Amino acid sequence: MLRIVGGDLGPEQWDRFVESDPHSTFCHQYRWKEIMRDVLGHESLYVAATDDDGTWRGVLPLVRVRNILGHYLISLPFLNDGGPLGDSDAQRGLVEYAVTEAEQSGAGLLEFRSRSELPGPVSPVHRKISVQLRLPSSAEEFWNTTLRAKLRAQIRRPVKEGMVFRCGVEEMHSFYQVFARNMRDLGTPVLPKAFFEKVADTFGPRVLFAAVYTKAGVPVAGACCLLWRKELEAMWASSLREFNHLSPNMLLYCRLMEHAIDQSIEIFNFGRSSPDGSTHRFKRQWGGSDVPLPWASWSRRPSIGVPSADRPLYRLAVNAWRYLPMGVANRVGPVLARLLP
Repeated sequence: MLRIVGGDLGPEQWDRFVESDPHSTFCHQYRWKEIMRDVLGHESLYVAATDDDGTWRGVLPLVRVRNILGHYLISLPFLNDGGPLGDSDAQRGLVEYAVTEAEQSGAGLLEFRSRSELPGPVSPVHRKISVQLRLPSSAEEFWNTTLRAKLRAQIRRPVKEGMVFRCGVEEMHSFYQVFARNMRDLGTPVLPKAFFEKVADTFGPRVLFAAVYTKAGVPVAGACCLLWRKELEAMWASSLREFNHLSPNMLLYCRLMEHAIDQSIEIFNFGRSSPDGSTHRFKRQWGGSDVPLPWASWSRRPSIGVPSADRPLYRLAVNAWRYLPMGVANRVGPVLARLLP
């Protein structure tokens, strides 16, 4: 008989199960629980599906987010992936447990950011898509075969302007400087710098920070990438708008993929985007394939959802945020961002 167990499950057994499951992602690792708690202040519910003899058959990480707009249970907030792992019966049991927990705790929305369709009493949410590119075995083949002539010309432009690419944990500050500025320009509160510091400290060599600098040493593009098995995902990436005519983002992505090839990584994941938006079109031009993200949700009422730019009040807040001084945005943004999953 299937049992759902929670409490202090222990990170070692959890991560052993995650490592063994072929459908797991970087986001399923146990230590995200610590990051959500220590940096963002959110309670987590990490539960496992087991047989009567204690054999693990599935796991589900859940994070509870409360704000003035509502009460959410999300697997996982602020990230692209999550949802239950395990065989189909275990997944169904975990989904049903989560729905019951949402009903009993008064949560208005339960969301699973899964890469595969889920069984159980949830509805599909087709609002995001990822683009993934299978990388060739050599940087030479990537440059000469994968990249079209137009892309090669766009990559040469920042190089001719003296821009350079650097990667390593020491690039975290430059990445965050660009990321925070770009989030302000987009009208979105930025995650705290401590979040990225904790991610780097927690996962070590599986986290890659990168930045592109002008000839004068000014960071104008940056990324934070996560490595899981043979896939490198650009989870967070930004560039400064006033330098877009020089295409620093083209140099950033090109060098990231060349770095991945040098490390024998097979898949470059461009991260999530809204279908047919400008970000999606930018990612598609590299020759990758669309991979739908079949997220799923349960809501107390059909109108309940996470904050969305489609809502008039949210649009108004976004437009106002764009005009904040950077000092104000960087002080207030991290306080608000933790409440916007």
